[in-house]
Amino acid sequence: MSQPGTRAEQPRPSLKRRDLRLLPLLGAVWAAALLCVFLPGCSWWMVGGCAMGAVLMVLAMFRGRALRLHGGGGLAVVLLAAMAAIGLAVALALPSRAQAADWSGHVTEVTAEVTSAASIGRDGRLWFDAQTMTIGNRDRPAALTAPVRIGVEPGDGFDLGARVRVVGQVRTTDAGERSVLVVFANETEVVEPASGVFAVAASLKRAFVERSLRLPEPGAGLLPGLAVGDTRAVSAELNDDMRTSGLSHLTAVSGANCAIVVGGIFWLAALCGAGRALRVVLSVLGLAGFVVLVTPEPSVIRAAVMAAVGMLTVLLGRPSAGAGMLSLCAAGILVADPWLAATPGFALSVAASGALVMLARPLAGGLARIMPGPVALALAVPLAAQLACGPIIALFAEQQSLIGIAANLIAAPAAPIATVVGLLACLAAPLPTLADLLASSAWLPSAWIATTATTAARLPGAQLLLPAGIGSALLVALVSVCIVVVVIRFGRQSREAATGRGRLIVQRAAAAVLIVVLSLAGARVLLDGPLATATAPDGWSIAACDVGQGDALLVRSATRVALIDTGPAPEPLAACLRSLGIGHIDLLVLTHFDLDHAGGGAAIRGRVDAVLHGPVAEGGDRRLLEELSGGGARVEEAWMGQRGMLGKAAWRVLWPVRGSAAFPDGNDASVVMEFDGGEVPRSIYLGDLSAAPQRMLLRTARLGRYDVVKVAHHGSADQDAGLYAAVQAHVALFSVGAGNDYGHPRGETLDLVSAGGAQALRTDQQGRILLGVRDGELRVWTDKTLP
Repeated sequence: MSQPGTRAEQPRPSLKRRDLRLLPLLGAVWAAALLCVFLPGCSWWMVGGCAMGAVLMVLAMFRGRALRLHGGGGLAVVLLAAMAAIGLAVALALPSRAQAADWSGHVTEVTAEVTSAASIGRDGRLWFDAQTMTIGNRDRPAALTAPVRIGVEPGDGFDLGARVRVVGQVRTTDAGERSVLVVFANETEVVEPASGVFAVAASLKRAFVERSLRLPEPGAGLLPGLAVGDTRAVSAELNDDMRTSGLSHLTAVSGANCAIVVGGIFWLAALCGAGRALRVVLSVLGLAGFVVLVTPEPSVIRAAVMAAVGMLTVLLGRPSAGAGMLSLCAAGILVADPWLAATPGFALSVAASGALVMLARPLAGGLARIMPGPVALALAVPLAAQLACGPIIALFAEQQSLIGIAANLIAAPAAPIATVVGLLACLAAPLPTLADLLASSAWLPSAWIATTATTAARLPGAQLLLPAGIGSALLVALVSVCIVVVVIRFGRQSREAATGRGRLIVQRAAAAVLIVVLSLAGARVLLDGPLATATAPDGWSIAACDVGQGDALLVRSATRVALIDTGPAPEPLAACLRSLGIGHIDLLVLTHFDLDHAGGGAAIRGRVDAVLHGPVAEGGDRRLLEELSGGGARVEEAWMGQRGMLGKAAWRVLWPVRGSAAFPDGNDASVVMEFDGGEVPRSIYLGDLSAAPQRMLLRTARLGRYDVVKVAHHGSADQDAGLYAAVQAHVALFSVGAGNDYGHPRGETLDLVSAGGAQALRTDQQGRILLGVRDGELRVWTDKTLP
């Protein structure tokens, strides 16, 4: 009883213990799935061991007359059964996967059924997942069912449910990949188009994409991605900007799209007076229809389940049940498809959904102390998702968006409008006038999102580059935990009311960590922005950018700049150019079109005067050149004997030989450049040449001695000792990524250049490397101390 005149203290809602007990279940199931997909040989052992353990547990419970499925014993039985099911699923798939893997390295004919939506990859190919029906030589294909990923030249007809026949080079994938093979098709045929409901969905999407592309940019190409997950019309530049600004989850069918559909239907049903049960049923049915429309591939089904569970627990006023429901659903999905355990998308979906259920409201409560409640809730949702997903992103990607929360907050009002109205425009395709009106209405919020992404991505310090891996993930996780501790303050208690010295110490430690991180981030923003060129000496003339496993080298003479290759991604190249104060490229040399040499073109699109490139082999190569040409560059293929000037320095092309049948394209047809004079050290850049073309280069070109040699193919073992002995370079540059999977640079190559008297400089150890001539001597500046 409360005293007269006083109010009884209301108990705070708390997270029920039974929900938290399911989190270890999910963790154990996830670990079992990872073990099986990465070490498939242990699958049968897991089946036997877990099945026997489950039987023994049940017998022990019966014997002790304590069979209570809601207790710890029942949970242990469920866990063991789930782990056994995962092992069984992987074990049963092993024979067919092993048979498919035997075709790796061969040119093979594959007949398959498309099982996913198609999207344009960085190589310009159209990629989709498929389930094989036959695989083998053209005259003797064998029946075999296995998951594969197929890359074809862009075209129509590759819709979900379509049967295709392709012929191309086949390669096996890494351990843990869901697809056992990757097929690089050079012959394609749609044997049987999609039928039934999938054909209707494909027709609706095709009409919607065509209707959207008649609208102006920005926003036209993005609209199909926002509404129905079709990203084929999104330009590579906008796609990079969306990723940098933390908005890439909007350009594909993610949990956000599914949550918008569920929330929209729930709200409309409530507006019409429907009861809670009817609202839930209508929301689930609407989500099912949305999944069919956008393509019911595994990633979409996974996002739909996670979003549906997360949204419904919030909409039904039962957030305390969310952790348990999410854990059960995620575990069930892993039992059905164990290979999802190794995919970043699944981990991000689970993390984002869990953050929505468990973190959003506490964060909103903490933020509400310093801002209005609605604003706090709007900020808490993207903040929770960013904090939960950041460590996972750091495991797989080098880019961490620092502008993501602000960009999501700005784009948040437009995303639901673009998704819902765009979806209605897609469904209204049989009524052209109405469809045009709805598509035009959805264009404005789509343009708002595209402009937000482009503007945010170009802000100084918009992203932080960290080496992908466990170390970076732990660092980001530490920062995320510290933010949660400071904002929530242990159950929304004020600092003055906090009880316990231990809590106060932890809170102060978290605040100290954030102060240090913010100070370092601020310094980084200044160094990348107003003070970008402060760390670069004035006298440099050659720069090897640290872009990871790839090449991006700069040559400067009398304010004129040449760039040799662009590295694997635009972000590291953009950071390097910014740090050196370079905003324009006078000459771009694309030695060849492998991703590690031509993947960063988006960073310089529209800022190049002239392009020299190696032989074109695929459609993706031509598209890249067309994009550069569309940005105002003059494009020309490079051949031995071409010459020109860069400022006061002379350049010439030493390789490839025009019309060579021995080395028609690829690594061995890499453009080899020489620069000399104009305060540029005499230097040679060998692209990715192997030993055989190196020997021919030595015989056909008058090389002489060089001050600097860019070692071929990142220092692989396939080198010609005679070439390096002939050039007698003082410095050997290795453009290589730290901890790369190829073992570059190889020890024998390091010994080779050292034997010739050259000093080896490596971007994986020294970071960005600058070279110049001062007082007649070659000078070297590096980001990190020379060993």
